[in-house]
Amino acid sequence: MIRNVCTLLLFCLVVPAWGQQTETDLQLTLPPEIYAVPGGPTNIYFDNIVLTQTPDKFRFDVVCDFGQSEQHHWTWTPTAGDVGVYPIRVDLYSADDTLLDSASSVLRVTAGAASPSTEPIRILIIGDSLTHASAYPNEIARLMTEDAKQPWKMLGTHKPASAAADVAHEGYGGWTWWNFVNKYEPNPDGTYRKRSSPFVFLNDESKPVLDMPRYFKEQCDGQTPDYVVIKLGINDLFTAPAGDVAGIDAKIDTVFGYADQLVAAIRAAAPNATIGICLTTPPNARQEAFEANYKDRYSRWGWKQIQHQLVQRQMKYIADKSDPQIQIVPTQLNLDPVDGYPVNNGVHPNKSGYQQIGSSIYAWLQHQLADSAGKSNVE
Repeated sequence: MIRNVCTLLLFCLVVPAWGQQTETDLQLTLPPEIYAVPGGPTNIYFDNIVLTQTPDKFRFDVVCDFGQSEQHHWTWTPTAGDVGVYPIRVDLYSADDTLLDSASSVLRVTAGAASPSTEPIRILIIGDSLTHASAYPNEIARLMTEDAKQPWKMLGTHKPASAAADVAHEGYGGWTWWNFVNKYEPNPDGTYRKRSSPFVFLNDESKPVLDMPRYFKEQCDGQTPDYVVIKLGINDLFTAPAGDVAGIDAKIDTVFGYADQLVAAIRAAAPNATIGICLTTPPNARQEAFEANYKDRYSRWGWKQIQHQLVQRQMKYIADKSDPQIQIVPTQLNLDPVDGYPVNNGVHPNKSGYQQIGSSIYAWLQHQLADSAGKSNVE
């Protein structure tokens, strides 16, 4: 097989305002594994993997047996014959061809379980406004239905008007890890804005506590999930001190304390479930989108710095768990930071962007199904 070295040289058209940044600050970052399915476009958008305001200033070489580079990303749509595991590497060069950084990953192309179960797999999705919009859960449902090999069921109490048939989740605008662990509303008004966490109940002492067994018993007809997808982080960190690495880390430490509580509660109540933690999605590439939403309070570059650091910490957080049932879902790679967003929103994608998020999660799910089937066959 001929190895393709996909090369892209982009030229900077403006002088960056962040001239103090050095080339050692670029922090090229890839997750350890990338998931793909036959027929599904798989992308690595260069802006999403490097910490810079001007990715056009650098050259990205993608070394892989498959795929090709376009103007701002590497892309590949595998076929059924491409199922397998492949190394992939991104080399980052300056405009004068100096190698600045390199990052490697493993690309796993999976077609799901060869002999899928006749029983529906149960999926619980937890998230913020990106989940509340229901567009990416809808895309997961569409892809699972089109595949037609594996029956599925989504657990959850929240079914917004935008949710497709049989789509449910626990996604609420503005919510954080803290909200899901602690939020209790003694006087709910029937809307998602004024309600308790679906996982928090009063105990025998009339104190609100995180109670996942009760949630599964009362809200899911006693069923527990096979897969839990958690997409949180934007609201948790959006107001962190941009540019202050130590300050951002301190905020992340606090957030991970709440994450520990929720993840541990899920693991205890659903010990056979695999939990996928989504890497926080990148911002809209347009500064004007942030100006439209936040005026001069928050900038695109400020959130980009926070988001990039959060992704790195999320990867370490999951690696440090050393638990095969807690895994990374690399949702930050496949989202087009330009065409995947409207011109006037900094962090909420358009339909195309939401579909890219959904397809990333679907590919991860297909890998889990194949992996689970393989383990069952061995056992």
